[in-house]
This record gives sequence, structure tokens and C-alpha cells, in this order.
Amino acid sequence: METSILDLSWAVIPWVQPLGSKSPALCLPCEDEWRATVKFRIEREVLAEAVTWVARGLPARPSSPVLAGVLIEADRAGTITLSGFDYEVSARVTVPADVDEPGTVLVMGRLLAEISRNLPPRPVEISTEGNKVGVTCGSSRFSLLQMPAADYPTLPSSPESSGSIEGDVFTQAVHQVAIAADRGDTLPILTGVRMQIDGDKVTLLATDRYRLAMRELTWHPGSSDAAYTALIPARTLSDTAKALGASGSIELALGRNAGGDGLIGFEAGQRRATTRLLDGEYPKVTSIFPTHVDIEAVMETGALIEAVKRVALVAERNTPVRLRFSDGQVAIEAGTGDDAQASEAVECALTGDDIEIAFNPHYLLDGLGVLGTAYTRMSFTQPGRPAVIAGQAEQDGEPNLAYRYVLMPVRFAS
Repeated sequence: METSILDLSWAVIPWVQPLGSKSPALCLPCEDEWRATVKFRIEREVLAEAVTWVARGLPARPSSPVLAGVLIEADRAGTITLSGFDYEVSARVTVPADVDEPGTVLVMGRLLAEISRNLPPRPVEISTEGNKVGVTCGSSRFSLLQMPAADYPTLPSSPESSGSIEGDVFTQAVHQVAIAADRGDTLPILTGVRMQIDGDKVTLLATDRYRLAMRELTWHPGSSDAAYTALIPARTLSDTAKALGASGSIELALGRNAGGDGLIGFEAGQRRATTRLLDGEYPKVTSIFPTHVDIEAVMETGALIEAVKRVALVAERNTPVRLRFSDGQVAIEAGTGDDAQASEAVECALTGDDIEIAFNPHYLLDGLGVLGTAYTRMSFTQPGRPAVIAGQAEQDGEPNLAYRYVLMPVRFAS
């Protein structure tokens, strides 16, 4: 049985041991109630990228039919702005186009994204035809129903920047932390990533009760005394960081700069997004980090990952892999008795006594897979206490403690 991180941090939150339809029909008003006109031409790649960015967060089962749409606003100045919003997450992007007739139309977002990605590499013309929107590219023609743009909710206003952060660094940091967020809905607060800002320091933290990930990084705040704490839905944060990370930097809008204390905003280039924050007090789990360690083991990250993957092939659901650390090697084993069994050894530089410990193999591989370093350092106090995983560039070097992944051991029969 895995011990919960929240148990060890004395947080009063119940936990349950995790075990490793069709969309509603869209009922639209009569066609004459929302007819709009618009006509523009745009490069296929530009359209596909823009619609995919906006439509990525559209709800599969919207509470209102119009929330499944993408709002297209064509400006005579030569741009179109595409927007999506479901009252929780908004996305907006502005791209160049040749606009003949400015206007606003609303069409099914996921359908338009799928169509635009599969069009031939030629300019696309989009124009209204009565109550429909025509999409023409070469000899390909599509006719989509207009949706009532007047019923579409007003998006949050463009947020005011509170500072900036390097896009690639932020994307990596979010990825490293979001893997530890809870994917269930038993405790919604644990589905978020806690962001804490103190001056130029940003700390990201997430836990699902069985592992904890923390990453520290720096940003460029608009004010040297910046202070902010927020709980951001992990899935939304991960998707947003991945989509914006290719840009040189990402502007963050915090608190009222994002349009209210319940929102956070992101902007990179012509892409802008907001997301509503989660409510609640995050458990104080940082006390789980040990103040000292008695045993440390350093291994080549790639070799360890491959060995755990192979041995875990015989580990049935919820069955751990056992790691036996001794001088010079770590033996990785899975399976007992009449079950299928596997074992493999990896070279290891051990400091301290021999130790045997077991982990959920999927949680272990998650942590190892995001280190991004040639070597892995695992630190222990005793077999029943959490292990801390960090990366380092060289075998004899110092660990990079900017990222730490805490993993709870699994109890196993001796």
C-alpha cells in the first residue's frame, strides 16, 4: 500500500487509493435570427494554426450550444481575430488576412479546425452564404451552419502584463510539475498547480497525494516586490504553456491585471489566453522534503529508465517494482511467487547503507522522464519514508535542486 504524502504532512484531507456519449445535439434558433456577412482570404497554414489554438480548449459537452463555436471577427484593417470561451478558459488569436467584407460570424470550432488542417496547401476563402459559412480552398468546398453570434458570451478583456518569463523555461517547468497533479475529481484542489511568486522567484508545486513535484525558476516581474499565489488547473496550464512556449517569452497577467482576482492571463505574440483559478486552501505539503538524507544513489538516467520500463512489463496493475541498492549497482525486480518475474541491474554510485525500497513504476518513470539530465540522484532516509529524485549533469557533480520529485514508497511483503 502506498502511503499518502498528505498523511505525512498531517493535512486533514481524506484520500482513496487510486486505481491505475455522445455530445448533446446542438439546437439552434431559426436561421433568420443571426445572419451575418463576412468575406476574407487567408493562408491555409495560418488558418489551421489559429483555429487549432483557439479550438483546443472547447468543451466536448458544452452547457450551451454556442460554447462549441469559434467566434471569427474580420477587420477591414486586414486582420481576423478568432476566439473561444467556455466561462472557464478563453483563447484569442489575431492573424493577417485579406478582408473584403468585415464582420463577425460564429461556427463550430472543432469542425472548422478539422477541416482547416486537412485542406490542400492553398489560400482559403471564407464567406457567408445566407445562414451558412462557405469555406473554399482550391476545388474543396465546405458549407458550415452559422451559429447565433449575438448569444456568444463576452470574453474577458485583454489582460495587462505583470511580467514576463522565458517561454521554453516555463514550458519545461510546467511539464515537470503537472505530471504530479491529481487526474481524478475526488479532491478538485489537487488537480491544480500551485504557483507562488515572491519577487523574481516563481515556485510551481503539485501533488496527487502519492508524489509531489516542485520546480523553482525566475521571471522578470514588472515590480520588484511582486507577491502572488494562485492555484491553476493543471491540464489547462499544461496545454497553454505547451502552445505558447515556442515564443521567446510569455507575458503573465496576475490578479486584477488579468481582469480579476479569480483569473490568470497569458500572452505570447498575438495569442492571448485566460483561465479561471481554483478555489481552496492548498495543503502544506512542502514539509515532506527531508531536512537531511542518510543514503544517496547516483545512476545514469537513460539506463535507469530503460531498465524500469523492461522490468515493469511483468508488473500487474498496482504492483510495484522493487529497487535493491548496494555498492556498485541497483537491482530492479518485479513479480513474485507463481507470477511472471523480471530483474535487471544498473550501475549505481551509492553513498550510505544498502537499502531496499519499492515504487509504483508509472510514478517512478514519470519523475525520471522529466528530469532532462544525464544522471539521476535518489536520496533516502529509510525504506518507509519518501524518496527525493533530482537530476545532475555529471556523475560526480552536484544535483540541480531547482526541480525535485518526491515519491512515496509502496509497502511490500518481505
